[in-house]
Amino acid sequence: MVNIYGYTVDNEARCTHYPTPLDIIAIKFKCCGKYYPCYKCHNEHESHAIKRWDSSEFNEKAILCGVCRHEMTINEYMMIEACPKCDGHFNNRCKYHYHLYFSI
Repeated sequence: MVNIYGYTVDNEARCTHYPTPLDIIAIKFKCCGKYYPCYKCHNEHESHAIKRWDSSEFNEKAILCGVCRHEMTINEYMMIEACPKCDGHFNNRCKYHYHLYFSI
C-alpha cells in the first residue's frame, strides 16, 4: 500500500490544510518521491525545496486517489474531474495550484 505523508485527517488523503469532501488526491513529489496531500504538508515535513514535474514527465504516475488508491499519470489527472476507478470527485480548484507541482 502507498503511504501518504503529512497532516492527514482521514484515510482518503484529506489534510488539515485542505479537508473538504473533494480533497481526495495526493501528489507524489518529484523531489522526494513521497505522496503528500498538498504543498503545505510537504513543506512542513521536508527540509528541501519542491521540485516541479516537467511537462515531459507528465506520463509519470504521480497522482493518487485517496479513496481507492488508484495511481494516475499527471496527464490523466489534468484531463478528468473524478477518479476513473472509483468515480470519487476531485476538487476542481486544485488547478489553481498546478504551478506549484508542475512546470506548465
